Amino acid sequence: MLGHQVRFHQKLRSFFGTITGLTLNALLGGLLAGCVGVSGQLPTGTGADRAPSLTKGQQDALAQAPDPVVSSLPKSKTGNPDQYEVWGKTYRVSASAEGYLEEGIASWYGAKFHGRRTSSGEPFDMYRLTAAHRSLPIPVFARVTNLHNGRSTIVKINDRGPFHDDRIIDLSYAAAVKLGFADAGTARVRVEALTQPQQGAPLDADSDALYYHAGSFETAEEAQNALQQMLSLETVSGQIVVSASGGFALRFGPVSSSAKSERLRALLLTLDIGLPKLVLRR
Repeated sequence: MLGHQVRFHQKLRSFFGTITGLTLNALLGGLLAGCVGVSGQLPTGTGADRAPSLTKGQQDALAQAPDPVVSSLPKSKTGNPDQYEVWGKTYRVSASAEGYLEEGIASWYGAKFHGRRTSSGEPFDMYRLTAAHRSLPIPVFARVTNLHNGRSTIVKINDRGPFHDDRIIDLSYAAAVKLGFADAGTARVRVEALTQPQQGAPLDADSDALYYHAGSFETAEEAQNALQQMLSLETVSGQIVVSASGGFALRFGPVSSSAKSERLRALLLTLDIGLPKLVLRR
């Protein structure tokens, strides 16, 4: 599966095309991920998963993606039954994530599932720091540490899986890149549930001072075309600004939530507008 990439326009079509709505009884099965809703129907279309086609700069940007802000979240209306069955095996959902700590093998899922509905009801976004787990209540945040290289990241667990006995968590492609095992496919990790909200988190403070800057354009016309492309896909305030180098750049915001921040970052990376940078506007 790994090393197989899709062309840029195919990735865009997957990212912005009609999102396939899977019911709670539909499985998002695959050779690697095995992520599902919560029923026992066999998956269809079990072709190999694949990585997106990204430039080295975009890969580097994913590796530096900021952790999502840990907050207390209500349980999703879907994805949290007392128990569910997949491939003839019964799984039970824990009443609480408090004190959860486990070591084991992590895998990742990517382009094949991009845009599909997760067990929590959210669309899966391979550019966001999310994950699938068999038994933790969803959504919940967790810190995942690659025990081989010591890299760590926080993910939002919002999906069910992986349904392979030798794996304990299935991470988004972005999380695998950040932990340094996207090419290897799997890694031994430590997973620790985070149930206490972070204090003083800037993106949860409804600040109007945080903006994303992206792109480098020689002419205002080029900047305008990129701006219109972005605005046609996302409801966000954006404008053209003069960059310090004398050219033009784009500014989007204000960004007042971690979810909005991750969404904008993913869109800017996918459109190849340029490496997005979160800045404070005084």
